[in-house]
Amino acid sequence: MKILVTGGAGFIGSAVVRLAVARGHAVVNLDALTYAANLANVAEVADSPLYAFEQADIRDRAALDRVFANREPDAVMHLAAESHVDRSIDGPADFIETNVTGTFKLLEAVRSYWAGKSKPAGFRFHHVSTDEVYGSLRATGLFTEDTPYDPRSPYSASKAASDHLVRAWGETYGLPVVVTNCSNNYGPFHFPEKLIPVVILRALAGEPIPVYGDGGNIRDWLYVEDHADALLTVLERGELGRTYNIGGENEATNIDLVRMICAELDALRPDGAPHDQLITFVPDRPGHDRRYAIDPERIRSELGWRPSVTLEEGIARTVRWYLDNEAWWRPLLDRDGVGERLGMRA
Repeated sequence: MKILVTGGAGFIGSAVVRLAVARGHAVVNLDALTYAANLANVAEVADSPLYAFEQADIRDRAALDRVFANREPDAVMHLAAESHVDRSIDGPADFIETNVTGTFKLLEAVRSYWAGKSKPAGFRFHHVSTDEVYGSLRATGLFTEDTPYDPRSPYSASKAASDHLVRAWGETYGLPVVVTNCSNNYGPFHFPEKLIPVVILRALAGEPIPVYGDGGNIRDWLYVEDHADALLTVLERGELGRTYNIGGENEATNIDLVRMICAELDALRPDGAPHDQLITFVPDRPGHDRRYAIDPERIRSELGWRPSVTLEEGIARTVRWYLDNEAWWRPLLDRDGVGERLGMRA
């Protein structure tokens, strides 16, 4: 299969690109190379004859049409998105333009290409989204694919809008689509503005580790390489028009997660121990959802997929990766907004 992956130089997108190439798929990586993208994320496959790169913005219809005409993919996996909630609070316009308008322009380019190819039966458009579209859970309960949408941030609202567009293009135009909504990802190549890399890098630097509010917010954590495997499973075997929630089956409070990371660092870098002495509680961000948790029954029962990496194992792998790859993350600390407290303008 030749797969066009949008956002393939980002965190999750690059994991998909690496795994797809490893499994023998031809991959076209289409990425605008905005602040969180990094071609170093796909360096290990860059010289493969199965890999090609196209620098293009999903908001640029002419560029999309050119790429589709030249590359002729068999499937599209749409991962290009602005994704940092804190940045969406400070600057929502970028999220609407990329996640909503960009998805619309991509859908129209795909529809034109698909129709021009006489609507091949094997073609599909896989839209990759987030569980944040469902809003916030109470202490019990799980998100299912039938949970009503209730987005609470500009980021989650923009992703909810993109989900609706994709489903509408499937219903109205017959575009062969599948949608996935995932829980919080973590692992190698995670851009250093998200919680887990921030904790690791702050601890290594001996700087305060910021924990929002009381640290009691709960997330379900999904190792990024497990997620890439799930996404390819859905692309290959998911039922058209169907939505699949992808979870890690690893719920943890933020404060417990931070302490787990600190304990791993204590073992590997004892000169800085105990690293949890650096934990500093800071004012919560506006609209911070209290709990996310996914019911993964559909993908488990219909496609036979479930995560393979426990949270403890994944955190150990992730901490070791950051310790071994300073040459990757060090230059990223100079990118716009990295290391700053964002999302407090509301």
